[in-house]
Parts: sequence; C-alpha cells; structure tokens
Amino acid sequence: MFGRVKPLDQILATAEKKSLHRTLGAFQLTMLGIGAVIGTGIFVLTAEAAQKAGPGMMLSFVIAGVVCAVAALCYAEMASMVPVSGSAYTYSYAVMGELLAWMVGWALILEYAVAAGAVSVGWSGYVVGLIQHSFGITIPKEFVLGPFDGGMINLPAMFVAGLVTWLLVIGTKESATVNAILVVIKVTALTLFIVLAVPVMNMENFTPFSPLGFGGISAAAASIFFAYVGFDAVSTAAEETKNPQRNMPIGLIGSLGFCTIFYLLVSAGVIGSVGSQPILGADGAALEPGSRELAAQCAAMGDSAVVCSKEALAWTLREIGWPQIGNLLGLAAGLALPSVILMMMFGQTRIFFVMSRDGLLPQAFSKIHPKYNTPHVITVITGIAVALFAAFFPVGQLANISNSGTLFAFAAVSIAVFMLRRSDPTRKRPFRTPVIWLTAPIAVAGCVYLFFSLDEKSKLLFVIWAVIGLVVYFAYSRSRSHVGRGIVDVPEAEVGDLSPPVPGTRD
Repeated sequence: MFGRVKPLDQILATAEKKSLHRTLGAFQLTMLGIGAVIGTGIFVLTAEAAQKAGPGMMLSFVIAGVVCAVAALCYAEMASMVPVSGSAYTYSYAVMGELLAWMVGWALILEYAVAAGAVSVGWSGYVVGLIQHSFGITIPKEFVLGPFDGGMINLPAMFVAGLVTWLLVIGTKESATVNAILVVIKVTALTLFIVLAVPVMNMENFTPFSPLGFGGISAAAASIFFAYVGFDAVSTAAEETKNPQRNMPIGLIGSLGFCTIFYLLVSAGVIGSVGSQPILGADGAALEPGSRELAAQCAAMGDSAVVCSKEALAWTLREIGWPQIGNLLGLAAGLALPSVILMMMFGQTRIFFVMSRDGLLPQAFSKIHPKYNTPHVITVITGIAVALFAAFFPVGQLANISNSGTLFAFAAVSIAVFMLRRSDPTRKRPFRTPVIWLTAPIAVAGCVYLFFSLDEKSKLLFVIWAVIGLVVYFAYSRSRSHVGRGIVDVPEAEVGDLSPPVPGTRD
C-alpha cells in the first residue's frame, strides 16, 4: 500500500525539464488566492449557513477558517519544498505511495468538477436576480432551478459552464490585468456590502444565537468550508513562482487571512441587518437547505427570508433600502464568478494531466489540440460533467460533495508533511510548519470533524466515489503506472496553454 513512492528528487527533476517561466511573486500569489477563494462560498452559501445555524454561522466561519489555517500551514511547507504541479496528489505520491496518491487525485477530481458546478449555480442565482430586478423580466423557475429546488433544469448555470469550457478549449486565458480587475470587483462589492449593512445592524437579530445547537453550527461549518476552498489552487502555480520557497507561504496564508476577515464582517452584516433565523418544519426541525420542502415553504412565505434567497447579499441590500446597490452587487457577482469557474476547471484538467503523465490515466486524457495547443479532450469531458452537475443539483449539495473530496485531500497533505519530517529530516525546508507535532494532527482532526459534520448524502456519495476509484486503480492504473513499470523520469509535454490563468501570465 505504501510502496511505489515517487522520490522528491525525481519529481523536482521532472519539473525542471518542463521549465515553465517563473513570473509570479508574493503579491500576485496573494491576489490569485483571493481571486480563487472569494466566490460562491460567501456570495451564496451565506443563506445555506443561516438555514443550518442561524446567527451561529459566525462561529461556523471561525471553525472552518481555523481548520483551513492549519491545513494552509501544512500546504505552505509542502508547496515551498516541492514547487511542482499536481498539488496534494504530487505531495502524497512523494510521501505515502501511489495508492494513496491515486485516491487523493481521485478526490481532487471530485473537488474541482463539483465545485465548478456549485459556482455555476451561484452565478445563475445572481444573474437571474439581476435580470428580474433591473429589467423586470421574470424567468420561469422551471428553467433557472434544478429539480431539488422546485424547478426542472438550471439553464443559466449550464450556459456559463459551457462558456468557460469553450474558453479553456480555445486557450483563452485571463491576463494579469483582467484577473486583477475581477479580484478588485469582488473585493469592492463585499466592501460596499459591509459599509452599508454593518451600520444598520440590530443586535436583537443575533438572538437566539444558536437556535439549532452546536450540531447546526458544525453542519454550517462543514458547508461554509467551501467558502475557503481555493487557496490550494495557489500551490498549482508553484512552477510559475519566483522564489517559491519564500513566496508560496506568503501567498497561501496571506490570502486566507484577508478572506477570513471579510467573511466575518459580511456574515455579521447579513445577520444584524435582516436576521438569519432558520425556517422550521411542522416537527420543529430545520428544513434541509436545497430541499423541495424548504422551496415550498419559502414560496408560501413569498421568499421573505434571507435563507430563501439564491442571491443572499444582493437580497439583503434590497431589503435595507439599497435596491440599486443590490443590483450592482449582483452584476459584480455575474462578472467575477466565471473566473472562479475557470480556475476550478483549470485545476481539474491540470490534475488529470499530471496523473496521465504518471501513467495512472490514459494518455488520451493529455492529448493536445493541434490548433489551440490545449488538452481539449479532458477539458470537454470535464465541461460536460460540470454542466450536468450545475443543471440538476442545488448549490449547497454540490458544495458539500465538493468539500468531502477537499477535506480528504487536505488531511492527506497534513499527514504527508508530518511523515516527511520523520522520513527525510535533513531535506531543506525554506518554510517550516510551526509546531508540526501539534499543527498537523489538528489539521487532520479538523478535516475529519468537518467531514463527519457533512450531510449523510454527501458522505455516502464520497464513499461510492472512493470505491469507484479503487476499482479503476486496480483494474487499469496499477498495471500502467510509470513508477510501477520502472520508468524513471517522464517529463511533461511542452504545452504553452497549460500554464494557469493567473496574474503574471500573458494571453
């Protein structure tokens, strides 16, 4: 099980042969992290968290942020020590062997594709609300909501997933300027929300603080974790980073700290201004977010609660007397969220590409388009999967499923850092995780705690996905692995458009 370890020196040698141009500094990495983190999580899942925890979601943000912080410290050591593509998959391959590396890579597939679907649904909610309130055009719910939310199919979400897929296939990447503008738009929109919502807070709205007990706070933390996911995408840019030993930790931890402060202020603004008490069923229990029961109850109430909104922040601004600013916030989300979808889908194709390079997936998955010079086969497959997820599932369910894969990968990296300290103590570590004997176990325990706080459907789907992954590994990948076959070094293909769409790269 722990055999077939790919030595770190071999991984680094492979990366050197590929030799991507190093252009990203600490500031660009921090901007990348903020751009990847601030997305559907805070724009949309605020309503999801309110339905699970009420005002207690403030504590949920803190719990999820602490777990992410300790995981980020472990990520920072690995990313600075092993500045190569592949993220948690590559780190696990170097420390814990091929089988666990395969399972981590398989879980990352779940993370990126489903997360892109969740962001697509979030984009749909804000754009549909913007169209309705700005132009008075009401689109039938059947075509903008999935079957679990009381509709039939989410066509706008499918559209944006298809658009991003097309952009990735033809090789259109965001330039440094465009990406920076999108990050500024998102941060400005959230800042404006804080400035308008926080001054009108009513402290009575924070009572009762935890209407569903600590179990509700834990469940909300497990969902809100999605709002922090994205900082690991910074590590996929390690090969394009100047002085990665210094800049990777700054980019990871700096972006996480910046986003945490924003999240707490935004959530306080929502709770204090319009209230965030959950809607209860006839039995006194909270209705499940994204369920038909909650959709029916919200319809009966006229969607007069923030927990009913598909565009929680814009809805809040309209409720407190800023309808045009609410529309502008919806416009900001509509403009900025596609960049998050693009980053998630890029991360998906990169993981596939690296696993295909190692022989664990078919070589066709890394086939390059003769004209556009992009991995078009796996990009199209990924795009179809994302579009189907977005069309039929509610955002909260997609976020929870994505979190299950993410938490597994984060726990694996934390274990890998701890094991590598013992197995290779003399290797140069430009950034050392502080108090590793405490930080790594806390990170693992935090990931396990949040995983078991997820809903039963998400945990079951993760187990099913893991079983499928094991079948694929033993039926196909194990016998074709380059490490298993004794192929010492397999350099990555020189593909210009495989560099990530991040600040510092050019079109």
